[in-house]
Amino acid sequence: MNFVIYDLEATCWEGKPLQMQQEVIEIGAYLLNPYGEVEDVFNSFVQPVVHPYLSFYCQKLTSITQRDVERAPRFPEVTDMFLDWAESFDDDFVLCSWGSFDRKLLMSNSELHQMEPDWVDPHMNLKYQYHQLKRRRQPIGLKSAVELEGFEFTGIHHRAISDAENLAKIFGKYLDVWQY
Repeated sequence: MNFVIYDLEATCWEGKPLQMQQEVIEIGAYLLNPYGEVEDVFNSFVQPVVHPYLSFYCQKLTSITQRDVERAPRFPEVTDMFLDWAESFDDDFVLCSWGSFDRKLLMSNSELHQMEPDWVDPHMNLKYQYHQLKRRRQPIGLKSAVELEGFEFTGIHHRAISDAENLAKIFGKYLDVWQY
């Protein structure tokens, strides 16, 4: 079984208004084989359709520009490319993210685009398992966990491809511990 260590970036607004539908604007992933070795990397921007213009806050937080998303394919096309990429190594893989937000976002965006969301499973919440493993009372963010494990956080924080790369470091360190 392979492991797709992924992260998403989404449309966002300062103060997180409840009425705003968040949409995926970047998918970044590392595919690890059963031995924890990186086989390949996937990265794509995604063009949002409900709120096609990124807020200034979102652009500043993620470093993703309006031009990046305007040139990108839409969610159904990117997810097709993403699944083709993951399945090209082995049909048997599990999606792994830091927390449940990314899984929920993939499901809600699938429904938004009238796609069946069943492709999102199986899924591992590495943040939950990590906090159980470390017996932490309070959850910590990915960057803090990476540094706590003695790794340097590389890339740009709040960019999906960088966050996926850093999560892959933690995943590899505890390869034999994760429950799936």
